[in-house]
Amino acid sequence: MLLNAELTFVCIYLFTDPFHCQSKTGRTMTDRPISAIRGEKLLKRVRRGWMWNQFFLQEEYTGSDYQYIGKLQSDQDHGDGSVKYVLSGEGAGTIFVIDENNGDLHATRRLDREEKAFYVLKATVVNKWTGQKLEPETEFIIKLHDINDNEPKFSKEVYTASVPERSDIGTSVTQVTATDADDTMYGNSAKLVYSISQGHPYFSVEPNTGVIRTALGPGDMDREQREHYQVVIEAKDMGGQRGGLTGSTVVKITLTDVNDNPPHFTQSIYQFRVPESSTSGSVVGRIQATDKDIGKNTEMDFTIISGDGMEMFDISTDKETQEGLVTVRKPLDYEKKPSYTIEIQVQNTQEYVRFVSSGPKDVATVRLAVDDVDEPPVFKKASYLYEVKEDVAVGTVVGSVSAMDPDRARSIVNYSIDRRTDRGHLFNVYPMNGSVFLLKSLDRETTAWHNISVVATELNNPRQSSSVSVYIRVLDINDNAPMFATVYETFVCEKTKAGQRIQTVSAVDADEPSSGHKFAFSLAPEETHHRNFSVRDNGDNTAGILTGRATYSRLHKSVYLVPVVITDDDYPMQSSTGTLTVRVCTCDHEGNMELCKPEALSSSPGLSTGALVAILLCAIILLLVVVLFTALRHQRKQEPLINSKEDVRDNVVSYNDEGGGEEDTQAFDIGALRHPAAAAASDEGAKQRRDIIPTDTLLLMPPIRMAARDNGDVCEFINQRVMENDYSPTAPPYDSLATYAYEGVGSVAESLSSLGSASSEAEQDYNYLSDWGPRFRKLADLYEAEDSDF
Repeated sequence: MLLNAELTFVCIYLFTDPFHCQSKTGRTMTDRPISAIRGEKLLKRVRRGWMWNQFFLQEEYTGSDYQYIGKLQSDQDHGDGSVKYVLSGEGAGTIFVIDENNGDLHATRRLDREEKAFYVLKATVVNKWTGQKLEPETEFIIKLHDINDNEPKFSKEVYTASVPERSDIGTSVTQVTATDADDTMYGNSAKLVYSISQGHPYFSVEPNTGVIRTALGPGDMDREQREHYQVVIEAKDMGGQRGGLTGSTVVKITLTDVNDNPPHFTQSIYQFRVPESSTSGSVVGRIQATDKDIGKNTEMDFTIISGDGMEMFDISTDKETQEGLVTVRKPLDYEKKPSYTIEIQVQNTQEYVRFVSSGPKDVATVRLAVDDVDEPPVFKKASYLYEVKEDVAVGTVVGSVSAMDPDRARSIVNYSIDRRTDRGHLFNVYPMNGSVFLLKSLDRETTAWHNISVVATELNNPRQSSSVSVYIRVLDINDNAPMFATVYETFVCEKTKAGQRIQTVSAVDADEPSSGHKFAFSLAPEETHHRNFSVRDNGDNTAGILTGRATYSRLHKSVYLVPVVITDDDYPMQSSTGTLTVRVCTCDHEGNMELCKPEALSSSPGLSTGALVAILLCAIILLLVVVLFTALRHQRKQEPLINSKEDVRDNVVSYNDEGGGEEDTQAFDIGALRHPAAAAASDEGAKQRRDIIPTDTLLLMPPIRMAARDNGDVCEFINQRVMENDYSPTAPPYDSLATYAYEGVGSVAESLSSLGSASSEAEQDYNYLSDWGPRFRKLADLYEAEDSDF
């Protein structure tokens, strides 16, 4: 099969393949018969009818007809219409079509190389009538020729970059990059050239690399003059030639700050006033300085360089506001010096070496005026220390303090003791001269040190006062006798040896002599003639208790009291007698105690168990007597409900009475029942509950008309109270009165009791019940009915 038969061929003779033809374009073609080349038939061979090749098609075809690609020609096609060309592969039948009769290839639509650069297809020839393949299937490629149809694209629409101000010419700022979708291997469609269209004369761009650089010197690139720049960079393909496509991007460049501006004071002279009472570290004033730089380049350092107030004042920097803070360094005294002057200097903490000014730093003057204030008295010393012996007499002067008014007025000073520091009132001070003296005796063993405060107050202005600490050390004197260091529990065996040590004793002394304690031990003189025990001084503040004989009888005497005299060697000498209790016990042959009397088992004095139990029982009995007496006394105070057998009254029962608690003492006064005459004679105010406040609505209560009754009738009293509460709008809703088994006085029915009735069951006439009123109508009807039935 021949492809693009119009191409020129160069044939090379090969041993393996006598005639292999290759086109000048590098495309391999089907071998031609030798007779076709030399005009004679030298050899008959089978020719290959197919070969694979490349077709080229220009992209972005804009014609109305199908774009012709090329022609496929088979040696089996004799022009009789019996062969059929079949196309398959990428885009076959849709993008590419073949004329099945003559093998012409066409593209049906416009193609874009940037979407797909080539297509792989396959072609074969079959018999149109039988469908038999006449040629083997061959693969070929259709490649698209590129045209310049894509403009350059930058990787970012907007670039941001920065460069330090005052940079040298040619300092690199940033690099921009653009790409072109056209074929870089075909022509100049993708060859890009960069140029700057906006940003002159400050910046430039390298045409081939896209690197942006500064175009002006340090004097022209000043952030304080201009900080932000907007540069537009263009990328043009076709190597920058006319007709090329162009793309652009924006580069926002910021000049970063360098410390090229020194700080300056806002004024040359600053004036402040400071009270002389200002404490160390107090802020006197703030110094402001300006700096055109920003960020860390504006951090300032203030210093005092000269002046008569260098030792009295100090200056530091406020890290937040970058202001200079003038503070008090030492206490001020208006009377000594009323004003000061200092020279201050300011500079940046971080300096840019290239732009450090060779001239002097900015300097300002600060004038400080000290204001006089009324100051409290000042003691000559920060504290006082005195020593006094513990045996000095009351009224002895311990020491004295002195204070004076520092103001020019020199006010008189009075002294006093701060009693919060001397709660025991041991000391006092003379108000005029500050001498501290004793009010009470001292005891070093109780308190060895006293820390009191003496207050000095101005006589003309008592609000001005100050205090000082006075430390008083109490010196020791030998006023305490030594005594045993502990309570010793000592026993001796019935069978022992004379001169055997049964106990070692030591002593303690509350005093503290400067040379240390030195105690002497001896047996009391009154015991020397008994010779039951003896004392041996060891010379080291201890002594041994020795037996005086070899035999002791527990049955004869079970306890011995040994008096030991303990003496110190200080002045005045003090001594005491300590009694050592020695128990006689039965011991084994090794000297171990086996049996002693019960009292020997108790190591500490005190009450026995039986005595403790007896005391506890007595206390319980006494407590029971007190409780019983209290209960009987409480019962006697309660008034009986009925004073006598003849004083029979109704039972008044109150239900659901929530009352006012303990204060509700007028819910119901039972005394009114016992003395109805007194209750009726009381005024209306007494009838009201004390926990209810009467209102004007009480005036609207309808008048109460009662039948004429005996003033002593309890029923009348109760009915009157019920009606008052029924019509009173201020009466609480929880009062309830119930009356049981009360016949009253003057009842028309008289007594209904059966006690006085006749014992006979004779017929009775109950018609009189009808005369008793409406309350007994039902009863009368009932009995009348019974009579009629009977």
